[in-house]
Amino acid sequence: MTVMEFFGCTFIAFGPPFAMFYYTIAHDPIRIIILIASAFFWLLSLLLSSIWWAIVTPLKETLVFAVISSVVFQEVMRFLVYLLLTKAEGGLKRVTETNTALVDNKHILAYVSGLGFGIMSGAFALINILADSVGPGTVGLRRDGDSPMFFVTSAITTLCFILLHASWNVTFYAGVDRRNYGLTAIVFVSHLVASLLTLLNKNHLYWASIIPNYIILLVNAWFAFRCAGGRLKLDDIRRTGLPPVTLNVAD
Repeated sequence: MTVMEFFGCTFIAFGPPFAMFYYTIAHDPIRIIILIASAFFWLLSLLLSSIWWAIVTPLKETLVFAVISSVVFQEVMRFLVYLLLTKAEGGLKRVTETNTALVDNKHILAYVSGLGFGIMSGAFALINILADSVGPGTVGLRRDGDSPMFFVTSAITTLCFILLHASWNVTFYAGVDRRNYGLTAIVFVSHLVASLLTLLNKNHLYWASIIPNYIILLVNAWFAFRCAGGRLKLDDIRRTGLPPVTLNVAD
């Protein structure tokens, strides 16, 4: 049963991101490099937030402080990745002469680096939980009121944040490119709210954090869709029942 739970939670959290990676990134070595580089920058944000947490001794026991610090460092690193990709744009054009879609469509760069951010974030959020789920038993779980849904809700939350990072990156990069700092503020505020909502899990209020976070995901996915140039044509929706999808991240 523990092995089934391990694989079930793994596929919930990383199945959709793996599919996104396989169909939109794996065929292009440049995209793979950008994804790995972005994941490294997320690790740097984790390192810096850990150092900051260790330095500010009086607030070590305050989870809210740790969450806010982590969000701030992640957003700083998101901006640094943007600057790095902007500086490397010329080099990217030279090495992708046969396929200029990556450089010409900034939303593709943003999506790839955001997915790298999200995958690394998800890996660190869930890896220890998955290790405990294998069993043969986990001390402290399912006793004294602990929920048997702990592992599943952790996997669902991890998936949400991976997809959120991909959406946040597209919106954030568009906001900086267009000097529309309202978009960057939306990313920061929604990231902060989504992260603070996870503190409800401490009181076993899992659905009180999951449902609002998935609403935040839908809203940010819509912002990312619009920032990437996506449009919904009402006439086509009425005629076919399905909106036309004009974005392309797989070329």
